[in-house]
Amino acid sequence: MQVSNRLAKVNPSATLAMSQKTNELKAAGADVINLTMGQPDFETPKFIEQAAIDSINAGQASFYTQATGLPELRAAISGNIERRTGYHYDTNQIIATDGAKFALYCLFNAILNPGDGVIIPTPGWVSYVEQVRLAGGVPQAAPASNGFKVTVDDLDQVVNQHTKALIINSPQNPSGTIYSRQELTLIGNWALRHDVMIVSDEIYSDLTYNGEDAPSMLSLDPTISANTILIGGVSKSYAMTGWRIGYAAAPIAVAKAMATICSHATGNPAAVSQYGAIAAFNSDGSSTETMRLAFEDRLNTIYPLFNQIPGFKLEEKPTGAFYLFINVKDAVTNLGYDSADAFAMDLLEKTGVAVVPGRSFGNPNYIRISYAAAKDSLLEAANRIADFVTGSSTPHTAND
Repeated sequence: MQVSNRLAKVNPSATLAMSQKTNELKAAGADVINLTMGQPDFETPKFIEQAAIDSINAGQASFYTQATGLPELRAAISGNIERRTGYHYDTNQIIATDGAKFALYCLFNAILNPGDGVIIPTPGWVSYVEQVRLAGGVPQAAPASNGFKVTVDDLDQVVNQHTKALIINSPQNPSGTIYSRQELTLIGNWALRHDVMIVSDEIYSDLTYNGEDAPSMLSLDPTISANTILIGGVSKSYAMTGWRIGYAAAPIAVAKAMATICSHATGNPAAVSQYGAIAAFNSDGSSTETMRLAFEDRLNTIYPLFNQIPGFKLEEKPTGAFYLFINVKDAVTNLGYDSADAFAMDLLEKTGVAVVPGRSFGNPNYIRISYAAAKDSLLEAANRIADFVTGSSTPHTAND
């Protein structure tokens, strides 16, 4: 039995693959510290859980909703966006989806014809490339020359007559980098000149540290905002990864096309999750601030520890999201590995620390570490990795 030809070009998610390997070791009784997943280690706030419970008790969660989500949810999303960015969307421009990942999947299927190009800055999140391919598009990698950020010169190197969209992710996965307002303005105006729509993935927008903030594409000139499709959700800011609620906010023609896809693909996001998300988007943000402060403390604690491991290099301190993206080329070479992939696998098997190789993000000499884990676990992981790299102690073995 054969599968479709388009799947031959698509690779499985590297982050999920490493997480699965980690879970297999845990199931076998291994002492594993999982630093692979972009998942807050906090429970969903109680007021959100209670809103979902209330919807069940009231009989509201038992039925289909509109394919694009409950009107109350889309209104809550619109209000949240306007408070954050100053830009207003009508509710018919908002599509609630089964997670932000599915919002991107629907979007690419809505806007791309076979052969259309999408510029993807590298490093970049692992699923962008594969989702573009699944939609029949062509990923156009744009290596970043300004730290982990692309410039208009970088974009000029890859744009062509087939380019239809550009993805900007700020704060960025995997590096935690944030684009400044000036940088976004230059990129936004470049996109207008080239008739390229902007896909602004701002899923980590509430998680910024040490006095930094993350300007939104929507907070710039209105002509740039009108050329932008915003992607967001509740997973990161409200510790709701399991609830699977994301959204796209888009020009009306794109929103209608996405609504058609959603109506055939999923019917609607789970009703009970929608009621929880309404409470999240309408909240005062205090629960998000509690998490943000914890992540900031972890970042400030572990950044110097990982930066001082021999052969590890952090080009700049992250200012958002919850990742360290570390150049381990020297450590890989010094330890005799032929790749960071092999280094990461041996690290897992010999120390029980799971990280994600950077190849899947477009940077093969790197590894990504998530600090969305308990502080004690992060400190223990830093010690294990340092011992592994320096050979200063007998390595812990994951199967011990």
